[in-house]
Amino acid sequence: MEVFWFIPTHGDGRYLGSAEGARAVDAKYMQQVAQAADRLGYGGVLLPTGTSCEDAWVVASSLIPVTERLKFLVALRPGLMSPTLSARMAATFDRISGGRLLINIVTGGDPVENAGDGLYLGHDERYDLTNEFLDIWRRELAGETVDFEGDHLKVTGGKILYPPTQQPHPPLYFGGSSEAAHKVAAEHVDVYLTWGEPPQEVAKKIAHVRQLAAEHGRTVRFGIRLHVIVRETSEEAWREAERLISKVDDAAIEAARKVFSRYDSEGQKRMSNLHGGDRSKLEIYPNLWAGVGLVRGGAGTALVGSPEEVAALMKQYTDLGIETFILSGYPHLEEAYRFAELVFPLLPLQHIPTANGPSSTSPFGELIANAIKPAERISVS
Repeated sequence: MEVFWFIPTHGDGRYLGSAEGARAVDAKYMQQVAQAADRLGYGGVLLPTGTSCEDAWVVASSLIPVTERLKFLVALRPGLMSPTLSARMAATFDRISGGRLLINIVTGGDPVENAGDGLYLGHDERYDLTNEFLDIWRRELAGETVDFEGDHLKVTGGKILYPPTQQPHPPLYFGGSSEAAHKVAAEHVDVYLTWGEPPQEVAKKIAHVRQLAAEHGRTVRFGIRLHVIVRETSEEAWREAERLISKVDDAAIEAARKVFSRYDSEGQKRMSNLHGGDRSKLEIYPNLWAGVGLVRGGAGTALVGSPEEVAALMKQYTDLGIETFILSGYPHLEEAYRFAELVFPLLPLQHIPTANGPSSTSPFGELIANAIKPAERISVS
């Protein structure tokens, strides 16, 4: 199992849907979150994309020199970016970072935002475009000189001179709940991502993508995007979940639903249908809560509970085939520490965090009576 965290380039805070407790996100704060994730042992961080966010490539580039091991999951946007230019960007970032780039392919699900970016294709057409984009992008990073003419893209003599560190290219991550998305995933990507739905629904997606990939002679790995609210007891965690949305009123929920209704994203429809705007139906599966999705687009569910409950639900997902968990929590700096301290010791982590160098204080907490070391907690194997 590998666990990633999240860089909140769109803002952060202690409450959803409210300016109260809000926290401005600037370069120093994003560095704090990234360095915390790096130090705590998260394998990577996701940087969001869209008009509500700071640019993911610029932010990720600024974080390379202030981190050591952390990988960056950064979006490529077919239809907004040239595949050849994107290939050069990816190769450069990968070399400069020492092989720490991961690529998140995002087709875009909001027609209004797409139009603002000059993209006017419909849902299935965008996935056709993505298929052409990835065909060109993968071949160029593998060292080919590409001549390509499709329905949406045309390239003559496309190539890159300087290869990426990771061969044949940085790993491709991709999410989408529609049939068109599944077909693209099966043909091109390394890791298929789903938003946090109940395990039985996730199992159906995994089975379908696996089947389609097998038809291409390929295998695909799987990941899931979730928020998390973990506390030492289940009761504390559920109180925190209620507190997080305590400033959200019915008007805010209705306003969010109107915006989400214009999306042609199948994933967003599935997120919205999990709760239907009803506050009384937010626990959609034991310890899986849809409250975040009342006002937040995209990933709208959270793992909620004690460390043992959260770890147990994560293991349910791993039993289905999920290997990568991309998590976030509000506020992101404090919750990165909380999750690592409470849940990491209960997980079979791919990378077990270790202390960097000697320390003048105990690595396992404050000394008891100034002389006795607390017991060390080690991640499960």
